[in-house]
Amino acid sequence: MPADRFSTATRLKALGEQAAARVYRARPARRNRLTGRAALLALVMCSLVVALAYPIRQYVSQRSDIADQRRKAQDAGAALERLREQKARWQDPEYVRQQARRHLHYVRPGETGYLVRDGSGTSTAPKGSQAAQRPWYENLWSAVDAADKR
Repeated sequence: MPADRFSTATRLKALGEQAAARVYRARPARRNRLTGRAALLALVMCSLVVALAYPIRQYVSQRSDIADQRRKAQDAGAALERLREQKARWQDPEYVRQQARRHLHYVRPGETGYLVRDGSGTSTAPKGSQAAQRPWYENLWSAVDAADKR
């Protein structure tokens, strides 16, 4: 029965066994253990993370401080520009007159000054106080007169 030795089924079985042997041989055995190189690499990476954590935190903090200082400098520049504009307005004699009229109730010679009250009755002084009813300059002169009489 030597013919059976080379039959198709026998040949296919032999080829299958050879293929299976090649597949199992090609696959490396699994190791669950950590290799020395991997452990060394993990140690180096951890060391780098620990060594760089503080400087990176400082860098981020300093960048934040720089941004805050730039913002403050811009605000100061805007305030300086507003003050320059205000100074230029106060150089104008007409603006000075206008502010004196509005806030100090000044009148020019020959003019008659009027104070218009809105009738709301709001006052910072107690009710009935004559000093609260008069303009500030009358209170000033009455205080000077009172001091002069003493």
